[in-house]
Amino acid sequence: MTTLPQTLDEWLAHCERLHPQTIELGLDRARAVAQRMALHFDVPVFTVAGTNGKGSTCAMLEAILIDAGFRVGTFTSPHLVRFEERCRLLGVPASASDLIAGFARVEGARGDISLSYFEFTTLAILDTMARAGLDAVVLEVGLGGRLDAVNIIDTDCAIITSIDIDHAEYLGDTREKIGFEKAGIMRPGKPVIVSDPVPPQSVIDHANAIGADLWLLGRDYNYEGDKQQWSWAGRGRRYAGLAYPALRGANQLLNASGVLAALTAMRPKLPVTAQAVRTGLSLVELPGRFQVVPGQPSLVLDVAHNPHSVAALAVNLDAMGFYPTTHAVFGAMADKDLKPMLQRMDPIIDRWYFTDLPTARAARAAQLQADWQAATHRKDAASALYASPAEALQAAAAAATPADRIVVFGSFYTVGGVLEHGIPRLQAGQPTPDAGS
Repeated sequence: MTTLPQTLDEWLAHCERLHPQTIELGLDRARAVAQRMALHFDVPVFTVAGTNGKGSTCAMLEAILIDAGFRVGTFTSPHLVRFEERCRLLGVPASASDLIAGFARVEGARGDISLSYFEFTTLAILDTMARAGLDAVVLEVGLGGRLDAVNIIDTDCAIITSIDIDHAEYLGDTREKIGFEKAGIMRPGKPVIVSDPVPPQSVIDHANAIGADLWLLGRDYNYEGDKQQWSWAGRGRRYAGLAYPALRGANQLLNASGVLAALTAMRPKLPVTAQAVRTGLSLVELPGRFQVVPGQPSLVLDVAHNPHSVAALAVNLDAMGFYPTTHAVFGAMADKDLKPMLQRMDPIIDRWYFTDLPTARAARAAQLQADWQAATHRKDAASALYASPAEALQAAAAAATPADRIVVFGSFYTVGGVLEHGIPRLQAGQPTPDAGS
């Protein structure tokens, strides 16, 4: 008789060994196991898809609903430091013991069905959430939408954030193709909030074809803001004099606007007060999304990992004002469209610290450096190579002056690598606390 894994790390290692492909899209395997487990939710489900903005959207939904008094479960991926971050119950990461029980139930139900890492872990998290006595569930799609394992759950409200080209080998190489994949999370008769200001026609066509209740920015809801506050209006409801969300960055009003549309659409089932909206938006936290850590030098952490999100990061960095030198710790996956990312950041970054990452999917630091050297127009910029994000950050902190800033970006692995021992507090010319320890 086979001995089942005992710890969460052992279960995750088991999941990695189980299936020959890291990513294999399709719902048949996960759906068959879910049916054996009788896995379902009797509470409202929000499903969030999109190229960028998914994590922020999920965090804002969660914060507002929790402030309104609802018991909320939230599934996001990937994680930054610990796997437990992927499953939050009432705003707090699930315990390892709760997740282990979910993994054991999946293993008991799957029989001879080979599940990918993402499918197995998704089922374990969904099972954990289904047993947690929740009032609402927020699910972030991992990749695409139509064929992502999260889509085995029928949503009550779909949200599609920005749509841009990423994961082209799986989702297609145009916004229309990618839009069609993301539109797969819609359900007939259920609201779908599209916060992309210029959505692909494929998204609108699919909503109309299946009879979803389509909410479009500019038609069904809108927002406006000045430097002090912002307001929102849509389908018979208004919010005025709102403070800006606690999450920083130029795109957060777009994300928050989609969240308010979703909450308005779901108001009959999950009524929230204007005060819950205000408090939730003021308290929302999401590490690694244009997270500015005060210090000397300043530290900016951003998981931007495709051209669209890197362009947003560049805009946000420009808005921060003048810094004598901007240092960048950069590590990225090899399958990303790296050239436009490097080109967009080239005018901003004075010193690059290219780093290896602890996954086979990552580009090597030397390759990133070569790509940058081929793309740069800067004669005055410098670069060096490091074995890990922590070592790269240590070198950047040692080289920086108090007035400089350091940007860590390119991947969840890059940001997670510098957060492993908590948020670094930097002092110019000093090694980072805990880095490399």
